[in-house]
Amino acid sequence: MSVAIRGAIVVVWASVMVASIHAQRGAADWTQWRGPSRQGVASGFTVPSVWPETLVRKWRVEVGTGYASPIIVGDRVYVFSRRGENEGMSAHDVATGRELWRAGYDAPFKMHSAAVSHNQGPKSTPVFVNGRLLSIGMTGVVTAWDAQTGKQVWQKPAGDLVPLYTTHSFSPMVDGNNVLFHVGGHDRGALTAYDINTGTIRWSWPGDGPGYGSPILTTIGGTRQIIVVTQNKIVGVDPGAGTLLWERPFPSKIAINSGTPVLVGDTIVVGGSDGPTAAFTPAKSGASWTTNTVWENAEIPTKHTNMVLNGETIFGMTSRNSGQYFAVNAKSGQMLWTSPGRQATAGAIARAGDYYISLENDGELIVVRNNPKEFEVVKRYKVADGDTWAEPVLSGNRIFTKDLNHLTMWTLN
Repeated sequence: MSVAIRGAIVVVWASVMVASIHAQRGAADWTQWRGPSRQGVASGFTVPSVWPETLVRKWRVEVGTGYASPIIVGDRVYVFSRRGENEGMSAHDVATGRELWRAGYDAPFKMHSAAVSHNQGPKSTPVFVNGRLLSIGMTGVVTAWDAQTGKQVWQKPAGDLVPLYTTHSFSPMVDGNNVLFHVGGHDRGALTAYDINTGTIRWSWPGDGPGYGSPILTTIGGTRQIIVVTQNKIVGVDPGAGTLLWERPFPSKIAINSGTPVLVGDTIVVGGSDGPTAAFTPAKSGASWTTNTVWENAEIPTKHTNMVLNGETIFGMTSRNSGQYFAVNAKSGQMLWTSPGRQATAGAIARAGDYYISLENDGELIVVRNNPKEFEVVKRYKVADGDTWAEPVLSGNRIFTKDLNHLTMWTLN
């Protein structure tokens, strides 16, 4: 073989490798709870034309306990977890899982007796913004970390109140230069905006204690607003001033409403542990707001599982019949189908293209086709031997799963 030909082959090979690296790095980052939109949509995931029989496990590393979802930024994956009495953040090389740094703080506490089986967390997924990671621990410690080094930028100590059952499960959200946390405990607390750079409190709304769900930010009727489930309500709050726009009762007998609201245009769909899943539209009339019910469906209390929208279909899992998937019409609430029961206690659901990917709490990941007529499982993959309560993260051709103690990266090829 001539030198020229060998040189040409090397150039082509190098070009292919560079293109492959750029393709992987060009996949959408997963910087917060439920992905870029906070609605469980994996826009940067490459849906295969044919789902493989098995997933390829590239690496698996022990990272500590907890249900926080991983965060993917470029060539790093970050995990918020607990090791003994220490809560901390760790950074890992996305290609190998190798730990690049870990930093933490002492955070001893005792779980409520009714929630011991859910372990000591943490359960809130951090958010990445402008080179920083922001987290809230089980006792309410709020921390800003430098994502490059792990150095603590600022920290707010825990208060004297902790949510009663699963403690702090609220995953923070960024709005401009503010990061939002709901601090406090049962029936008392404050939705609070902190300056990302300094930790200075910009505003605080003390209208109700924190729920176990996480907020979204949207514009309805020309008004930007934070929508969040609290202990006893679902509320709309002005993100600039922290003032209440509207509120709607959303009680729970055991105070574990944990869903992230789903947006269907200007309509908000939210499910709880006791009452019906409901759709309503906030509307402003003069200086006041009302919330107008669009539909209610008492057959699908959602408890621990978040719903996902695809076109005019909402897909989720109800706690009825020991765990049952469902699909409803997003505009009318009409039930399209329900799966057989005894699927799982909970499913952490994301949507990729026309598929739903649900990581069930028993370590099985299932792929379900968006089919308005029936429950159509495409593949089932065993990804863990222990509990898997964290949301899966989908990026490029990769799926990241967090079980009780481990972080694992899977690929589809």
